[in-house]
Amino acid sequence: MLDSMCYDPSGEVRRFALLNTPLTPVTLPSILTRTRDVDNSVRTYLYAVILLPPSPSTPPSASATRQPSHSPTRLNHPRQLTIAQRERVVKDGLGDREDKVRAAAGKMLGAWFDQVADEVKMTDGEDKQVTSLVAFLKLFDVASVEGGSLASDALNSVFMTRPQVLNAIVFQDTFWKELTPESILLARVYIEHVSSRDDATRRLEVASLPVVTAFAFYTQEACNAIFDTMEQLEEARSAAIDVDEDAEIDELDAQLIDRVFVLGEVLKIAAKLDYTDEIGRRKMFQVIRDILAHELFPESLMDPCLDILKTTTPSEKEIIRIIVEIITELRDSVFEGGVESLAVTEEGLNTTQSGVYSRSSRRDRTMAEMTPEERIRSDETDIRCLSLCIATLKRVNGSFEENSTLEGILTDLIIPAVKRKELALRERGLVSLGLCCLIAKNMAMSSFQLFLSQVQSSSEDLKLKVLQVVFDILMIYEEDLLRRSKDIAERIIAFLLQTLEVEESQAVQALLCIGISKLMLNGLVTDERVLTSLVLAYVSPVTADNQELRQCLSYFLPVYSYSSFINQDRMRSVFLTAYDLVAAVYEDLDGDQDMITPSQFGTLFVDWTNPKKNAASESSGVESKDTHVEFAIDLLMALYAKDRAGDDKRVFCQILGKLYFPDHPQPDHLACIDTLLQHIDDHLPADDIPTQKLLDRFAARFRKQFWRQVERMDRSPLKRSQDYRDVCELVGLDMSEEEAEGEHEADGSDVDLETVSAPDRDADSGVDQDDERQGSEPPSSRSVSRSPAPPPSPSRNKPANRRVSKKNHSPASDSPSISGSYDENSLIGSSPSPVVVTPKRRQIAKRFRTPGTPSTLSPAHKRTDNRKTPQRRAKPLGGDPFVDTTNQRRAKRRTRHQAAYESEENQSDSSDDDSGEESPVRVSVARRLSARCQSPMSSEP
Repeated sequence: MLDSMCYDPSGEVRRFALLNTPLTPVTLPSILTRTRDVDNSVRTYLYAVILLPPSPSTPPSASATRQPSHSPTRLNHPRQLTIAQRERVVKDGLGDREDKVRAAAGKMLGAWFDQVADEVKMTDGEDKQVTSLVAFLKLFDVASVEGGSLASDALNSVFMTRPQVLNAIVFQDTFWKELTPESILLARVYIEHVSSRDDATRRLEVASLPVVTAFAFYTQEACNAIFDTMEQLEEARSAAIDVDEDAEIDELDAQLIDRVFVLGEVLKIAAKLDYTDEIGRRKMFQVIRDILAHELFPESLMDPCLDILKTTTPSEKEIIRIIVEIITELRDSVFEGGVESLAVTEEGLNTTQSGVYSRSSRRDRTMAEMTPEERIRSDETDIRCLSLCIATLKRVNGSFEENSTLEGILTDLIIPAVKRKELALRERGLVSLGLCCLIAKNMAMSSFQLFLSQVQSSSEDLKLKVLQVVFDILMIYEEDLLRRSKDIAERIIAFLLQTLEVEESQAVQALLCIGISKLMLNGLVTDERVLTSLVLAYVSPVTADNQELRQCLSYFLPVYSYSSFINQDRMRSVFLTAYDLVAAVYEDLDGDQDMITPSQFGTLFVDWTNPKKNAASESSGVESKDTHVEFAIDLLMALYAKDRAGDDKRVFCQILGKLYFPDHPQPDHLACIDTLLQHIDDHLPADDIPTQKLLDRFAARFRKQFWRQVERMDRSPLKRSQDYRDVCELVGLDMSEEEAEGEHEADGSDVDLETVSAPDRDADSGVDQDDERQGSEPPSSRSVSRSPAPPPSPSRNKPANRRVSKKNHSPASDSPSISGSYDENSLIGSSPSPVVVTPKRRQIAKRFRTPGTPSTLSPAHKRTDNRKTPQRRAKPLGGDPFVDTTNQRRAKRRTRHQAAYESEENQSDSSDDDSGEESPVRVSVARRLSARCQSPMSSEP
């Protein structure tokens, strides 16, 4: 049953197995894996049915006697799950991508709250809703970082599904005097939730929040509780002997964690208060300044303290001045009693600091003059001061020159820390120096090489910090480092690529990919080598376990490609290089490694380079570019490579069938594809039939869509296109011959005989009026409507005098009865004299179909005949559509008609000899040819 629930390919089977699996400690881990099921219905069913406990009874009198109906296949109470399992269920449910699953998870959390609220026992002076919500939050480990975030999300979900609970919350005075991690988290989430509403002021007043002055005292009490716990913990550790005392130490450690969490939440609430009350503002400012100056104050709480200090201080310079004073006091206190002088009394935090130290008594001593204990205390104080300096510099928006008080901190604290060998000091010193460089350009230019050198010889933790500084400097000063000097930019890019290639740490690899992706998205890096490296890192089997890197690149690569046509073209240009590297890695793949196939890799590029998905064309209506057309040219040119494997060529042909072509691509691109397709047969494996079929399918699709544009294309201007010249050089065509053929096509001299004769005949005989139903289509297009004319080729060129003779001797008929096609051999070298034989051969093709046909045929009869046999003209041609076989079939018909005509001519001659009179047909033909020869057209060369 468990195997079917987890591994069956059918979603219905998995859901049915989930429905019939009992919830036990053994089956629960397998059941909870369905929170990540690929089927939406399975995930929805898990949250809406399996993990949804039954609703408790509403009457209070029946709550004591109620016997809940327990179902073995459903969750009866959220405490059947462990804290880790509950947090996992909430994380997957509220973070699901489907709205239905998130709604089911919210409904489940509402049922959990109802279950917990039904068990709460009230005492005097407590609020029902507040007590119920605190009990609900105890289902999670709120003191941890991840648990606190999940508990906040779960509480917001309850506020959304149970609005009556949100409206009934009131915080009593006793609530703030006995703060626990759950209660203070409830207060913070409630304040943040209602602050986004329109009636935030009214709701906060109804909830009875304390004023700023009272909140300052609550903050001071929470801080004193931390210091008391620290003292107790230090005493317990110094007196620890047996196991019972170790248990006491563990309890004090847990208590210290809770109290630190409570103070952190109090500081987050204090940062959102209204400080229009001057008395409250001054009190809060003094409390924050004093706790920052205490040596035992946790470093993790410095950021919220700086946020409050920024709110309660009038200017940025004043904040920096206060922090510099605090740092100076902390460093001086190392030689003046330090922690022992900062006493915590019963009245609160001793902020007077009378008799603590005297600045004038500070003794400048070197490290060699200090005792080991003094060195340890000095290093701890410097670490604390550097952390305070980092928190302050993160919030500075002005330049380094505008805050001259920072120069003393830079000289006395930051630079000496960078030179230290201790990892903790050097790490904080480099981060502080990097933050100073962000507001000081000259310092950044002079220190950038220092950061690069630290990347090569540092540990993983320090390398992460330094790389963050490097990318921040590149983003701030991109004009000086990446745009102004190409040589400097090349060296920086080479350094980043080398580091990405040789780095083994997954965290460092992910950070490098994130930083480089940001640089490329902002257009600061355009090197194709960088893009190729990121693509390879995305599909490499080495990074299969690096989920952070894969997630970053799975977002970056599509966004980068779809952001502009330039990026799509750059992505297209790196395909062949990236494909060769991916194919080589795929061939050397080990048995336990997983990687996408080269065909799937090509499909990714088809999607990334699709011009229809480009954001520029969708937002502003810009016409899509020929990215896929150029992609097809690259693939076709790659098929000409002799060293290219047959499998690669098959993949390329598969990619060709997936490309999108716009209706009107650039002429030089069409000419390139057409030329490549004409000469590609010799470059494909003869025995690879699937590849040949794929290519034939692409060629048929291309010719069906663009054969008219290719037919009417004037290729003489294409000699200026470098792409077209490269294609001609690849296939072995001489550009001079190509240009000559382009000129012949422009003059119309290479048109088939039937094509030339049709318009001339119509112009002289007045058949245009009779052909009104075909007047919208040019005669030349009618003559080649069955198949497109092949492009010019040296082997198809005919002698020039032959084309001239056909053009000059295209006869004009005065009567529609002479409507046949010319015999090509009879026109070569013919003279303008009225020869009777040639017109007889012309009139045979359509005039005499069989012996006994009437001597004259009207245009109406011609049209009737044409309509009677449309299947002959519309019959689809087999083979290559670009091969014109129309004249070949007409030549065969002329041969058959010639034989019939000779037979009839012999009969006519015998009848003329018997009657002694000349045939009226011959007389009519002779007269018309005589008139034709005497017309002005006969004088043409």
